[in-house]
Amino acid sequence: MDTLALSRLQFAVTAMFHFIFVPLTLGLSILIAYMESRYVNTGNEIYLKMTKFWGKLFLINFALGIVTGITMEFQFGMNWAEYSKYVGDIFGAPLAIEATMAFFLESTFIGLWIFGWNRISKKVHALSIWLVAVATNLSALWILLANGWMQKPVGYVLRNNRAEMVDFGAMLTNSYGWLKFFHTIFSGYVIAAFFVMGISAYHLLKKSNAVFFKKSFRIAATFGLVSSLLVFLVGDFHAAEVAHTQPTKFAAMESVWETQKSVPYNLMVIPDIKNETNIVETAGIPGLLSFLAFHDSSAEVVGLKAFPKEDRPPVLPTFLSFRGMAALGMLFMLLTLVAFILSLTNRLESSTIFLRIILYSLPLPYIAAQLGWIVAEVGRQPWIVYNVLRTSEAVSKSITPLQVWGSLLGFTLLYGALALVDIYLLTRFAKKGPDEDVSSLIGPAKSQEA
Repeated sequence: MDTLALSRLQFAVTAMFHFIFVPLTLGLSILIAYMESRYVNTGNEIYLKMTKFWGKLFLINFALGIVTGITMEFQFGMNWAEYSKYVGDIFGAPLAIEATMAFFLESTFIGLWIFGWNRISKKVHALSIWLVAVATNLSALWILLANGWMQKPVGYVLRNNRAEMVDFGAMLTNSYGWLKFFHTIFSGYVIAAFFVMGISAYHLLKKSNAVFFKKSFRIAATFGLVSSLLVFLVGDFHAAEVAHTQPTKFAAMESVWETQKSVPYNLMVIPDIKNETNIVETAGIPGLLSFLAFHDSSAEVVGLKAFPKEDRPPVLPTFLSFRGMAALGMLFMLLTLVAFILSLTNRLESSTIFLRIILYSLPLPYIAAQLGWIVAEVGRQPWIVYNVLRTSEAVSKSITPLQVWGSLLGFTLLYGALALVDIYLLTRFAKKGPDEDVSSLIGPAKSQEA
């Protein structure tokens, strides 16, 4: 493997591993903030127990997310120096704002939340976790606006053989970035919902702390149902945005080779990449793909053959990842709907088969999120900045394959060890369940003043 392939593999490993922790942080922070707010408003200590139990798991995940995120930024200088030289003035701006605004807000108030249980009032303490949730989602916004610019470059000029920003407002209002942001955070909310439902299902199957975990399950089921519907809605608009701005990616997502109008949506297509044709194709719904892409059933969809081979993305991974992500998204809507109905009608404890399904479904939203990133990043190839800078032109010129092999193996071993620690800690505390003494998990709370 050459330097380019190894650098791409290394960034994929570090980015995908980091994104195991990010989406859970996005959603779980909101759920915990809601639980603590319920405690403040009602005085019911079961919500305090919920805040502290899920808060313990949140902090484990949060710590791993920070550690794995820091290493990614170094790669822009080490592996992707040419990229940094070419677009650093643009890409660096949202990253700097994310660090100075969102990260510092997040880190300040997470400290206040951890150590402030017996030092500040209940209302201020609840406010601190809400600010953590806002900051976490705000951090995602700036990162995804930066990524959105790479997908749809706006507000720049090419000058002195580099890209320079001339309109920061264009980046700030980039439709691609905002759609990507909402699609990502809502998928993170789904992950958090299934995380809470899965652990709750485990304890309900064990007949332990039934009241506690029934309430946790109901909150998560409601959150998950709304979030999965929003993922579907935003995903529809996002797919249309891709069809307009990245026609090669859209064609690869659906394995469309020939340019045609009123394109049907085929429920099953197995692409033959070698022969550039669809070898298996079921009867499709007439005009549906054109409608999904352009909200016009007679619209024309540009096929892959209309583009030079060197400008086409890898079709098979993009196609399979998109179909897998979409299928899982439909499954999440169904499962959260059933979960909401069962919890609302008090039939959850007796539905042991469904509880097992929810328990074993816990990894599925993580898989869907990773598939989504494969679609976004592999589908953008061969461009690192779409139609502006090729990935092959962005890799550092001064590093060797041996050097990248060393860092890749180092990151893989380090992240493997961190994964084992994370799984051990989450499993240990999740199985343990909530402490009966609500003051023993994070700190005393009964002395707080309203």
